[in-house]
Amino acid sequence: MRFDAVLFDCDGVLVDSEPITNGVLRQMLNEAGWGLSAAECEHHFIGRAVRDQRALIEAETGQPLTEDWMRAFYARRNQRLMAELQAVVGALDAVVEAHAHTAGRIACASGADRPKVVMQIGMAGMAPYFGERIFSGHDLPRSKPHPDVYLAAADHLGVDPARCLVIEDTATGAQAGLAAGATVWGYCQHGDGRAFAGLPVARVMYHMGEVARHLAAADPAGPTAP
Repeated sequence: MRFDAVLFDCDGVLVDSEPITNGVLRQMLNEAGWGLSAAECEHHFIGRAVRDQRALIEAETGQPLTEDWMRAFYARRNQRLMAELQAVVGALDAVVEAHAHTAGRIACASGADRPKVVMQIGMAGMAPYFGERIFSGHDLPRSKPHPDVYLAAADHLGVDPARCLVIEDTATGAQAGLAAGATVWGYCQHGDGRAFAGLPVARVMYHMGEVARHLAAADPAGPTAP
């Protein structure tokens, strides 16, 4: 199938940021009195905005989730990301091929705050391909698993969501893409794909290079410059 637009999640799809972000988050939650493990932190927060877990955080720490705490989290997180962030292997090739496949109709639709997404895409060398087509669930009434961020991206591109391909690495994100009416391909960098169990994703991939290969098979034209 030829898609009219390709919509990428960011964290865990384009950049390998989740271990860094969740490491900082876990450390700060530990400091606040919630002694959760790395696995527990991933379970509660991967694919979700920290603010969306406010009730859980406040219940476990016994403290309000303040704007000062969030600013401190963003600062510590960004410092670590700027020092350690790497692109997901094969992600740039996937972006280049998607850009060619759709004549430039690609976007990044993330549940993270937009400044973080912009920073990460720039660090990964992908900014020329995405331009200003970067969307954050923080800027919409509802974040993932609701479809708002994907609907906003499709609307900006002028494409029917049913003609969009969404690339996601979490069940929460896949649910958002499916709720938008898009085709969803699940990316599983680690594990066996069970994160997508029970969800009607069209394909589960274990290397981002598969995105470029499958899109190229649907459209044999070579990649174009941004």
